Amino acid sequence: VQLQASGGGLEQAGGSLRLSCAVSGLTFNTYGMGWFRQAPGKEREFVAAISGSGGNTYYADSVRGRFTISRDNAKNLLYLQMNSLKPEDTAVYYCAAARIPYATTSKSYGYWGQGTQVTVSS
Repeated sequence: VQLQASGGGLEQAGGSLRLSCAVSGLTFNTYGMGWFRQAPGKEREFVAAISGSGGNTYYADSVRGRFTISRDNAKNLLYLQMNSLKPEDTAVYYCAAARIPYATTSKSYGYWGQGTQVTVSS
């Protein structure tokens, strides 16, 4: 199983970035998918999750209304559209796969990508 996250970078506050996660080695549409992030000196935190069909989405309060999680089951791709970025969004972002419809805790996810750095300047 491989999860490859990409799309991170340096953006100004108020800007947008789109993260992608390419998944292989599992039946993608049967896995709930999630995005987590970890800032320096802080614990990894939940950002967003989506069910296998894509019909249900869940967001942390800190990103609701600014971030959108989506998936393309035909291409085995997971996305995170991040708008109205804030300096506090600066972190390494990880995609993850869970063998349940959705999950908001990291311990529920069995497969993880390598992370992509997002830096938001003020």
